[in-house]
Amino acid sequence: MDLIMDDETIDDLDIDGIKVIQKKSAFRFGVDAVLLANFARVPKGGSVIDFCSGTGIVPFILAGKTRASFITGIEIQEDMVEMANRSIKYNSLENKIDFVSGDLKDKDLLKKLPLVDVVTVNPPYKLKNSGIVNLDDKNAMARHEICCTLEDVIIASMKVLKDNGRIYMVHRPERLADIFCTMRKFRLEPKVIKMVYPSKGKAPNIVLIEGQKYGGQFLKWEPSLYVHEENGDYTDEINKIYGRK
Repeated sequence: MDLIMDDETIDDLDIDGIKVIQKKSAFRFGVDAVLLANFARVPKGGSVIDFCSGTGIVPFILAGKTRASFITGIEIQEDMVEMANRSIKYNSLENKIDFVSGDLKDKDLLKKLPLVDVVTVNPPYKLKNSGIVNLDDKNAMARHEICCTLEDVIIASMKVLKDNGRIYMVHRPERLADIFCTMRKFRLEPKVIKMVYPSKGKAPNIVLIEGQKYGGQFLKWEPSLYVHEENGDYTDEINKIYGRK
């Protein structure tokens, strides 16, 4: 079987030669997933579960940038999982990454998963009933809470995290109140916040959150990140994250 189909591209992550297969005209990873993978702190030899894995971008970046022992991606869309597993073969990372087709609301699935040190998740940002949604649109599934809600994500994370394990999430700033309340409701304490701005003078459009299972109540704000300079160029920090410097 060919690893790359006619309607797909192979994209270089500029990390240890790792490349990811993506559809030309379907959902493709964005800057939020790259920022999430860079934000996550995985201990040496630590284990990771990535929920809402999509094309698998977060596990592949973590495989290249960290010394994680093993990374499991969970994704509900079977075609995405099939494509991500082909990316594993392309990069010869069978001993480092695996992708599983499944629903994070499936209690039986969660029971079968090992307890891990870290959970990463790039969940749907928009409330299910916010705006007109085509339920057959795979991009809509990635953006709207059609298949899972914020609460579903937090509950699943608590079930697979070891005590004091950490969750790293990327979301939208307008959902911060929901995120904080839901995390505390299930004893997943917010510990670190980092705001991401398109450029100086504009409102933040991405927030990165670190939480700890059964953690104490102390919240740290990291320095903000700006994606673009005033002239439209990427900032030095973004170029460094993307491996361009």
